Amino acid sequence: MEDVKKFTPEFEQLGMSQEDAHLVAPFFTNLDDSVYGITFLPPEVIGALCSRTSRAKDDLRLVFLKEFMKPFLEGTDEYAKDLSALVKFLHEHPVEKIFANPKARDFYITWLAQFGDDSIAQMAGAHLVFGALSQIAIKHIEDMRVGIAPIEKSTRYVDYSSKVNGRYRYYQDPTLADIGLADEYQQVMDNLFETYTTLMQEYMGFLKIKYPAEEERVLKTKAFDVLRLLLPNSTVSQVAFFSNGQSFEYMVNRSLDHVLGEIRWAAQRSFEELSKFIPAFLRRVDTEPAKAYRQYLSGKSQRVREVLRTMNWQQESASPNGPAVKLLEFDADAENKIIAGLVFKEINEPFDVVLGKVHALTESQKEDILKAALKDRTQKYYKVPRAFENAFMRFEITMNIGAWRDLHRHRMHTQERQLFTIANGFDVPPELKEAGLEPRYIAAIQKVDELYKKVAVHNVDLAQYCTTMAHKVRFQQYQNFRAFFWEAELRTIAQGHPDYRKIEHDKIKLVQPIYPLLSKYLLVDMGDYDFARRGDTKSIQRKEEELKQYFAVTK
Repeated sequence: MEDVKKFTPEFEQLGMSQEDAHLVAPFFTNLDDSVYGITFLPPEVIGALCSRTSRAKDDLRLVFLKEFMKPFLEGTDEYAKDLSALVKFLHEHPVEKIFANPKARDFYITWLAQFGDDSIAQMAGAHLVFGALSQIAIKHIEDMRVGIAPIEKSTRYVDYSSKVNGRYRYYQDPTLADIGLADEYQQVMDNLFETYTTLMQEYMGFLKIKYPAEEERVLKTKAFDVLRLLLPNSTVSQVAFFSNGQSFEYMVNRSLDHVLGEIRWAAQRSFEELSKFIPAFLRRVDTEPAKAYRQYLSGKSQRVREVLRTMNWQQESASPNGPAVKLLEFDADAENKIIAGLVFKEINEPFDVVLGKVHALTESQKEDILKAALKDRTQKYYKVPRAFENAFMRFEITMNIGAWRDLHRHRMHTQERQLFTIANGFDVPPELKEAGLEPRYIAAIQKVDELYKKVAVHNVDLAQYCTTMAHKVRFQQYQNFRAFFWEAELRTIAQGHPDYRKIEHDKIKLVQPIYPLLSKYLLVDMGDYDFARRGDTKSIQRKEEELKQYFAVTK
């Protein structure tokens, strides 16, 4: 494999004492690198630890030490004694040796080699954490739809103004030096973070004057929500993944030969760490067939671009002021197909026969069937029936990358995005206009625009690092009605970010007049709110009390 060390993102060493390192070392594949696996911890603990990725400032290994180890080892109860004994045992019998069960490993290797049955690689999974990875690389991995579950550090709750080793938290590709733009890149990125830091302080002051009775936490969340758009997509963050063996193998294969060095580095380090405790699932990565497969995967974009060049394909510039949401395609017979799907499950007739009979029903009769199926559906998490998957719509959406990241998490539909670019313009938060902070915000992003143009002449893929979360990305969603209901209902809750709530409102308004029978069952919130997270402190406290009571009973 290629030596990709030069593409390593900046990483802050943990700085643990020898005693602290002794306590946590058995549970991670390493303590001195930004990429590591989590081993020998029960599912509940791993889940709780990884959930801290979203709001923790520290590396997860430090979080584990401070929150999951030290508080319990300082006790004198049986749990403290058992935990100390476990640490001692794992130092004497390393996890890598315990996991290397010859029977299991030989089975996977033999089965995968002789039968190529990848389904067995879906039966076991692992946790992998990147302590420092750019948004470009994170989104590349998260573009995978099935078999992988990510959770990353939030831009809505965590302050990104701090530095690592004297530098702001952004990735700098070393090949920028080869095209003479490394210094300018650093100046532009530093300016973004400095503007983010300065405006954060000033906007917080504005909010405190405007809302003197509001909670400090709510005001901070509002400020992060507004100013996160200044963060570049080179911003380095922490992200944790759970995946089954098959998906991890695919992740490595689709990344090892990627055009961007950081993604190749992430793939190689993933392979190295995962090979320490699930090597059987990755055995094929270094084979000749896998190399040919990677060439197919990594070369697709370049091959298509080359054909377009030979065709002299002329790109038309879309207006940045066009509609944010377009309904490009819909099924005129969707309501009948969905109602037919509800009926089909309950009787013994072919679907085409059922659909024909549904066509002959009156509107009142069709609604009776929908009412019966959805009776007592009072909560958003009560999923609508699978029959709603019988009809599809295609939306084209153009929105700022910061809010797109939340919609990107919806993977049970076809979602394709274009490269991050400056071509679609960028959003200016109205809150900054109100506070009189708009000019400095725009000036900082305009410098990014100029840098993007210079880098894009050499490499449009590399130029993606020269965009911000304020810049707009164009993508399409081809989704069935079940996916539409789930997304629209979840992303219109009062706690949601205003930017993606606006997109969902636009989608709903396009759908309602076309599908009146179905739309009336949407459990959506079409209101507007000054603060996305106002009032949720008490809700969180109630949930915590409920969980404490539950676990007290089940002990």
